[in-house]
Amino acid sequence: MTDIISVNKMEKEEKYSLKNVFGRALAIAVPMMIQNGITNAVGLVDNVMVGSLGTEVITAVSIVGQLIFVFNLGIFGGLSGPAIYGAQYYGQKNLDGFRDTVRIKHWIGFAVLIAGLCAFIFGGEFLIDLYLKGESEEIDPALTMQVAKQYMSIMLWGLPPFVITQIFAGSLRETGSAVKPMVAGVVSVVVDIVGNWLLIYGSLGFPKMEARGAALATVIARFSELAVLIILMYAGKKKHEFLKGLYKKLTIPRDIAGKLIGKSVPIFFNEFLWAAGIAVLTQIYSQKDMEIVAGLNISNALCNLLNVVFVALGSAVGIIVGQALGASQYQRAKKESFALMWFTGGVSAIMMIILIAVSGVFPNAYETSDEVRRFASEFIVVTALFFPVQGFLNALYFTLRSGGKTLVTFLFDSVYSWAVGVPVAAVLCTFTDIPVLYVFAIVQALDLIKVAIGCILINKGVWVSNIVEKQ
Repeated sequence: MTDIISVNKMEKEEKYSLKNVFGRALAIAVPMMIQNGITNAVGLVDNVMVGSLGTEVITAVSIVGQLIFVFNLGIFGGLSGPAIYGAQYYGQKNLDGFRDTVRIKHWIGFAVLIAGLCAFIFGGEFLIDLYLKGESEEIDPALTMQVAKQYMSIMLWGLPPFVITQIFAGSLRETGSAVKPMVAGVVSVVVDIVGNWLLIYGSLGFPKMEARGAALATVIARFSELAVLIILMYAGKKKHEFLKGLYKKLTIPRDIAGKLIGKSVPIFFNEFLWAAGIAVLTQIYSQKDMEIVAGLNISNALCNLLNVVFVALGSAVGIIVGQALGASQYQRAKKESFALMWFTGGVSAIMMIILIAVSGVFPNAYETSDEVRRFASEFIVVTALFFPVQGFLNALYFTLRSGGKTLVTFLFDSVYSWAVGVPVAAVLCTFTDIPVLYVFAIVQALDLIKVAIGCILINKGVWVSNIVEKQ
């Protein structure tokens, strides 16, 4: 009888423990969902505003946006390595070490910025042209190229403030100060919405700049965000002690630089190559039909609004599992990782239902052809069907990364995409008559192989590692 009571008590404690884990995950993820959701909602509004200008404009803005997306994730990946050490240095109250992480972020950020600007300035037309190879009776490639070049030439002015903002916003978050970057982001959102309304359509006597107006509004919003962040940051300089003496020197001790760069390189290449893989897949799909680019743009605008849910939950998984690893509670880490992966997949299933429900209505908000709307609706449905897989996979990825296995995640994520997804799409689009929707679905389904591999890695415990203890 005593044994039965003991077993029941253990079962209740386990249920309460898992319920508590889900609550902790939501407590971390919900604020991130709100912030990222607001940003993506504004992107959605921008997309619809630009969508009222015609298919060529939608296609041009989509192509440039895809290319800049690669750059943005390159910045994110490059700064992620120093961020791991930055949080640890700040936790140790080692301000000198923390300043070194901020300094090396400057070097990495500006190196990626220069490389990106060179690529866009000298190779922008070539990169844009890669997406204009498909046949189309309704889209004028010459006009699309013209709009894309004009849009890109303005958008490039927003890259420097974006890089600097990411450096300081990330550093503030590592100190536990997440409100100031959020306030700056909200200001940026407001400026972008108002700027789009004034400059795209020429409201209140402003010039009607159409796509160029959308780009200019984005640039103004980037500078506004940076200005607000710097003002708030230096207004609280007493609290942010790392700012004192930050620029007295720009050099970093060789041993520290080696560790930081060593951790950054796999993450940088993973994010950069993964984003580049997405861009290449879009280019491959466009070979079938140029309207596909516009259709994907509409689909992504909506799907990105809802995928903030599993992206935020994935980040929460990394934090919670990482805390368990840091406490050397390895069995707890394993139990919580699987529970949270299934939880994320379940929440993503709810998002799937919402997406499918609106898939036939949302594309009608765009002034474009029926074919583009049909592509958009179909892409939304296929993307939605794989939302639970993507949610589970995202949580799995952050679990592997929580143990510091950046090389494993590099092989698991971007290398897999380039070695499997891209070649399969290229072969099917080039050498077969399979409709692009089926090719898109097949490439999405390939992620099921990643799920299987990831589960094996999780079960084997290759990710179970206490980085702090090793250091």
